[in-house]
Formats: sequence, structure tokens, C-alpha cells
Amino acid sequence: MSLPTVAQFPVARPRRLRQSAALRRLVCETHLHASQLVLPLFVRSGRKLRQPIGAMPGVFQLSPDELVREASQALAAGVPAVLLFGIPEAKDARASGAYAKNGIVQQAVRLLKKELPNLLIVTDVCLCEYMAHGHCGIVHPDQLGAKILNDPTLKLLARAAVSHAEAGADMVAPSDMMDGRVRAIRAALDRSGFTETPIMSYAAKFASAFYGPFREAAESTPKFGDRRSYQMDAANANEALREVALDIAEGADIVMVKPALAYLDILQRVKAEFGYPTAAYAVSGEYSMVKAAAANGWIDERAVTLESLLAMRRAGADILITYAATSVAKWLAEK
Repeated sequence: MSLPTVAQFPVARPRRLRQSAALRRLVCETHLHASQLVLPLFVRSGRKLRQPIGAMPGVFQLSPDELVREASQALAAGVPAVLLFGIPEAKDARASGAYAKNGIVQQAVRLLKKELPNLLIVTDVCLCEYMAHGHCGIVHPDQLGAKILNDPTLKLLARAAVSHAEAGADMVAPSDMMDGRVRAIRAALDRSGFTETPIMSYAAKFASAFYGPFREAAESTPKFGDRRSYQMDAANANEALREVALDIAEGADIVMVKPALAYLDILQRVKAEFGYPTAAYAVSGEYSMVKAAAANGWIDERAVTLESLLAMRRAGADILITYAATSVAKWLAEK
């Protein structure tokens, strides 16, 4: 956007519009609202379980009853949606817990829909938490350590998405980064009668060093290698746009950039290029760094968190996925 010619000092004095809080609010270009927030939550079997995640102060692995409690507090604060991740009791080479009728996410969705019918429930669709080897796809049983098999994985991802929809999920969010997974999930949902269930695709998901704390939270650290053969290279911006274009063509209703703060340029380009509803995921490493610095008295946690989320909004994010969602909603209500 080209800026028009403006008057020069002393006629032009931009500080005139910064003299009071009321004036600053009046001319504010970018806004944060609780309605834009999504709270990620981790659920596992048990009762009255709130297992702290060491690397993520204030975040827990929750049993279903405690999940309802946490989600209820978020909803009361103004957070409209949660994003569910499951930690199964057992893992195997086919990620069977991901699509089991009574899997932990499926149980959690049914309970949340019963107890909190006004809550929007989004489910992460991936296999890493359920795979014995911790990767997001199938590997050949005799070749542990070999490449992840793309096409056979698509069938399992589609089964998982359908099982979430059957349990009552309002939206599914594939995060695996297998080629063609949005198409496979869209087709499976449609065949099963869930034509109205939207897909929020982790469209530009990078192989990032910022995911470390999440892997503790989801117990999903790979047993061999890393995820660089399917998650994106941090150096590639044009490739990110191609990935987003492919997911939109395959049926994604919302696209996501992950991580958020270190990839604001990608976020801005995705929104400008496609104009689709766009989500930004403020990932575990971002959250943990703010928490650690605040605990040491080096930064103001509230101010830094709000400024970071504002940067994501300014870059083009419509939806903000953050572990601080409940706190952020409360802070915004106090402003």
C-alpha cells in the first residue's frame, strides 16, 4: 500500500493522537478480542488428574473431568474454543488410539459437548501421540528409522478425523503435514455425512525448535530421527504459500501458520495472498520463554503476551491459538 503525501512538521504532529488513552483507542488500527482466542488442552485417562507440565508453567495434562473444569473457566472468561490433544494409555505402530471409538479425545469431546454445549471444540488430527515411535505417520515395521510412508498414513488420518466428528467435534485440525491429507479427510468426512464439519489445516507448519515443551506435554518425542522430512524447512517462504494453496484446493476452510511469532512474514503473506480465515499458533516454546523470563523478573508477562498476540493480529491472523488464552481473555476484560 502506498501512503499519500502528508503535511510536514510543524503542521503535521502525529503525537496529537497519542495524548490520551481515549485518543489512542479511537485511532487504534488493530484489536485483540477474546472471541479470537483458542485454548489448547491436553487430555489423558484418569480422574481428578492435573499433571503439571514442567516446561510449561500453568499448563497440565488433564483427566476428562478436569478438562471440563479448565474449559469451563476459559469459556467463562470469554474464550470460545478449545483445541484438544490426546495422550493415550497405550501406543502402537498403527496409532489405533487416534481413531478408537472410545479413544481419549473421543471421550473428551463427548463429555465437553454434554457439559459445555456452547463451547467450540476443535480436535488436533495427528498420529504422533499415538504412535509407538512418535512420528506423525506409518513406518515399515521392518525398517524402523526409515522414511515415513505418506499415502498409507492418509487412511489413518481420515479415520481419526471421522471418529472425532462422530464424537461431536465442531472442527478438525490436521497437523501431520502429510501430502494430500486435507483431501483425504474432506472426502472421508463427506462420505460419512459430515459435510458441514470444517477443516482447519496446519497448512504451513515448520520443523521448528520452538516445539520442545509441547513434546513433553503430548509425550510425542520421536524415537528416531526428526520430522524434517514432512514438516517445512524454516528457510522456505514461497514453499509455505504453495502448501497453503494446496490445502485450500483440497478443501481447507481455515489455514494455519505454525509457529507464529518467528513466522510473522509468512502469516502476512498467507493472509494477503489468499484472504482465507487464517490462524496463528503461538507455540509452546514461545509460551515457555515468556513464562521463564517473567519468572525471573526480566519482562512483564501480561504486556509481552498481549504485544506478541497483537503482532500476530497485525500480520493478518484472524484466530489466535495460545496456551495463555484464559489469562489473555481476563486481561482484555480488565482493560
